[in-house]
Amino acid sequence: MATVLIIEDNPENLTLGAFLLQSAGHLVLSAADAEAGLAIARDRRPDLILMDIQLPGMDGLEATALLKRDPATRAIPVIALTALAMRGDEERIRAAGCDAYVAKPIRYRAFLATVAAQLGRS
Repeated sequence: MATVLIIEDNPENLTLGAFLLQSAGHLVLSAADAEAGLAIARDRRPDLILMDIQLPGMDGLEATALLKRDPATRAIPVIALTALAMRGDEERIRAAGCDAYVAKPIRYRAFLATVAAQLGRS
């Protein structure tokens, strides 16, 4: 069982992600914005972070860059959760420091496979 932090401002997406992760046996932490998510990540040091890209205030790419610059959180894999699926978006997401990404709407098998792959490498 891993501890996974979901940083997501949409309640329905948060509920779905938490349900899928809990069904797979993981402990889920959550935050509705990047600032709260950064505080939880630094305090709790989850095994994995699922980061929505389009968050209010600080966006997920900026938050990921901060996590990757901090020695305390640098090694935590970050999976971007995004509706951005245009050409060039994956490159921007990876350049910000995300280790993988899952497109919305979430396809549960691909989502769980990506989570498992990232947990397996950490």
